[in-house]
Amino acid sequence: MAIREDEIVDVTPTRLNRSESLFVVNVFKGLGTTMLHALKNVGRNGSNKDTLWVVQYPEQKRDDRPVEEGGQYRPYFRGVHRLNKDEDGRVRCVACFMCATACPANCIHIVADESPWPDREKYPAQFDIDELRCIYCGMCEEACPCDAIELTPHYEVTGMSRQELIFDKSKLLQVYDETVGEKPM
Repeated sequence: MAIREDEIVDVTPTRLNRSESLFVVNVFKGLGTTMLHALKNVGRNGSNKDTLWVVQYPEQKRDDRPVEEGGQYRPYFRGVHRLNKDEDGRVRCVACFMCATACPANCIHIVADESPWPDREKYPAQFDIDELRCIYCGMCEEACPCDAIELTPHYEVTGMSRQELIFDKSKLLQVYDETVGEKPM
């Protein structure tokens, strides 16, 4: 199949003029753009508008700094995971492996077992999340068909060893018990 003459587009780069070929001129143009943006952000009292979002971390927390998203105010961070319980106090997860499949960091490990309850086929005998490997993207939360896994707004996850930051099923259920009254992400 031949290409017609009117379909051919010339993509030969144009030659730079004298001011464009000088490196120093382009550096000053970039600095000028940066200064315009910096001066545009300075408020009337001389303070930078963006200092509202700067947090001096251990002394100040970012819990009360919401961001408007779609007309609603939502926190702009995701924190530690939790496994939800149903009305009977059992783990809500049905071990469908959807969260582990959707996870881009491959940090969720589930071992399924036959359920002792008649309303489901299986349940997770083992459910582990490596919090150090997790990128907190929320894909597991979105993939879960029964809302068993959620991300809480608690972002302070600490430990003295790598093993402490691999959350097993009991630790994830403990996070649920601690955050049951809070609305998740």
